Amino acid sequence: MRTPAPRPASEAKTEAEAFRWSDLIAEVQEAGQYPTAAEAERVTRIVLSALGGHVVGDERVDLARALPEEAARVIASQIPATRRLTAAEFVDSVAARIEGATPATARWDVSSVLSVLPPLVGDSLTTRILAQLPPGYALLFGRADLSPTA
Repeated sequence: MRTPAPRPASEAKTEAEAFRWSDLIAEVQEAGQYPTAAEAERVTRIVLSALGGHVVGDERVDLARALPEEAARVIASQIPATRRLTAAEFVDSVAARIEGATPATARWDVSSVLSVLPPLVGDSLTTRILAQLPPGYALLFGRADLSPTA
């Protein structure tokens, strides 16, 4: 799996060095073991659109800047959610968008997309995004969930 080095948000990307949409889809296809790029792209669009409603403020702007242009449009075009979803509710919301999905297959899909983001956007931004979300999302991003339980 090719993982690009994270860039500061202020650093301009030239077309030649930018991580392209097709690269992101290839990463998701490999992570999720999807048989086709089309399936990986479908899942990526659904998961990023769901995430786009839950990441707000500077983190949303920085996430969009760090992603390929097509992914940034998917994230940025979402209306902010009025209620924060737990990680399980988030997975269920994705399952509702994917025909024939179960909570288990939706969790796989969500993790397949979100787990490729940290190497692309960097640890600092990933940590800021996770701080904005309710506990339980870290595992979906491929990180240990070290938040204390109540």
